[in-house]
This record gives sequence, C-alpha cells and structure tokens, in this order.
Amino acid sequence: MSFARRVLKRITIPVGSLLLLFIGFNVFWDTAPPQVTCASCHEIESSSSSWAHSGHRALSCRDCHGTAFTNGIHSVSEKIQMVVRHFNGSDLREIKMNETQVVEMIDNCRRCHAAEYSGWTSSGHSATYAAIFLNENHNSTEQLNPDCLRCHGMYYDGTIQSLVTPLSVKGPWRLKDVVEAERPAIPCLSCHQMHRTGTPSQPPDYSNPQRIFYETKVDSLDVLFYDRYEKIHLDLNELPPVQLKAGGRTVKVSGDPVQRLCTQCHSPNSFHVAGTSDDRTLRGVHEGLPCEACHDVHSNEARQSCVHCHPAISNCGLDVKTMNTTYADRGSRHNIHFVACKDCHAKGIPKKKVS
Repeated sequence: MSFARRVLKRITIPVGSLLLLFIGFNVFWDTAPPQVTCASCHEIESSSSSWAHSGHRALSCRDCHGTAFTNGIHSVSEKIQMVVRHFNGSDLREIKMNETQVVEMIDNCRRCHAAEYSGWTSSGHSATYAAIFLNENHNSTEQLNPDCLRCHGMYYDGTIQSLVTPLSVKGPWRLKDVVEAERPAIPCLSCHQMHRTGTPSQPPDYSNPQRIFYETKVDSLDVLFYDRYEKIHLDLNELPPVQLKAGGRTVKVSGDPVQRLCTQCHSPNSFHVAGTSDDRTLRGVHEGLPCEACHDVHSNEARQSCVHCHPAISNCGLDVKTMNTTYADRGSRHNIHFVACKDCHAKGIPKKKVS
C-alpha cells in the first residue's frame, strides 16, 4: 500500500466515523420525545416548563422551532453558546427568538392553523414593512418615530433609525435593509404565545351538555400583547382598561378584555379623546359593543356584520346595507364606529312606534 493510500485510510476512517456519529445524533435528536432531548436541557428549563403546560404540549419542539440547523448559522451559534454555558457554569440566559426566527415560524403556524392564516393574510394585520413605513400619505403627515415599532415591528431587532430613512415628513423614504421590505410587520407572535398555558384542542364532549353550552366559560384567552421593550407577552387582564372621553362625557367601553388589546395599537391621543389618532372605539348607536361584535378576529372582515344584527330594513326604517359605513371614507356620515341616530334623522329622532 502506498504512503498516500495509507494516509487517506487513516483520515477516512475517523472522519467517516465522526460523520456517522453526527448523523446518528441528529436523527435521534429529531425523532426522540422532547423530554429526552430539548426539554432535558436546563438552559431552556423555563421554556420547556411553560411548553409542558401549554395548548401546544402535544407537539414536538421541532414542529414549531425546526431543527438545530433550521435557522442556519444563527441557530448553530445559539446551540454552541448553550453548550459553552452548560460547561462553564455561566448564568442562564432566557432564550429569545430574533425577528428572522419569528417570521419563519409563521409557516409552521400555517400548517396547523390554515383558516386563521388565510384570514390574517387577507387582513391589514399582514401588512409588510414596506407597506407601513414607506406609506407616503402617512409619512408626509406624521413623522416616523420609535413608538411606531410598538405595534408595527414588535420583533424588529433594531431601531427606527436603523430601519427607515429619512426620519422626516419629506421623502422619498427607503428601508435601509431591503430584506425587511416584504417581511410582515405584525407576525403571529404579536398577539399569540405558543407556550401560553392552555389545553390542546379536543372534539366537543357531547356526553356532557354543560361543556357544549354556548355560554360555557372560556378558561383562558389565547391572545396576548407583546411588549417589544420588555420582550414579554402581557396577559390582557394586565393591560389598562380603556378610558375615553367624548364631548365632556365618559364613553361606555366594552368590558371585553380583547378590547384592551385592540386599543393598545388603535389608540387615542394622550388626552384619551375618543376618535382621535387611530382610535376606533365604538360610539353612537353601537357604543359599548366590543370590536369582535363586527370584526372577524383574524381577517378583521366586517362586511357581513350588519346583517347579523339588523334585518334588511332596520328598525328605524333604513336599509343598513345601502349605507356607507366604512371608516376608510372620511366623508362618510355613517361610519360604523360613531354613527348616531341624528346622522340619519337630521330633522329629529322619531319616537319609537308602539305596536
């Protein structure tokens, strides 16, 4: 045997063995139960503990997070750092996903929640960074500022200065990193937390009528508010109740906790005046109703909401389906968010008919 062949043999055997060991380890890691793989690592004890009590506990870590190589170098780097911390005994650091991981996870959400994903993609909540931060009408009337990222770009890893330029009401504006242009500014995890305490979905228990009664109390809401500054999800009951004024009076606001979530982003000015800024809290004839009374939770679709409550001809003699009720038309007198009796009855509100 030549010298070259002997050297090649001495290299091939150990390298081949290491490669087989590596492949075997990855196959084991990707197929074994989380309890003996990811969840056995004390570096992620906090995450694995919350997952064990979540509605997603029947899923494996890789179903949502992918494998150790799903996110390329970033993911491998994280795993290496965890191994280093494991052996040098340094302080545990709670794992936080970066924006790339959060956006890539949307596809994993879609695999199980196809209907919700379809609704989200058809809603304004699927807007991209380009649609939000390069909007000429908005940017020319209101200067971009750090608070924009509170609702549009909750997981953005930088600042408003590193995202878009110029920070002025005079454009043209451009994103500094073109990668951000087509990314959704409000991903699933803006309102959801996979490790949220809950129960896996189950078919209705028809043997127990109390469990299928439509007014059965929901144990926990599956929506939360992600605070980008604290990098945590807040329970809706931790959000402040909505308090609004209109014409010197206090506006009656729905007690629905989801209303608090909506108002975090669709909020009034600092004086809490109803209808200012992006506030769309209902006033007028619909005052006190929650957002979900008209809007689908994912698509925000409200097209059929009128006929859910009104007959074709309403109680006051008007066909509500012919009325321009959209908020998008600033000239609409019948904006569903604040239409009042006097908007239709300019000559005075008729008395109720007594049958």
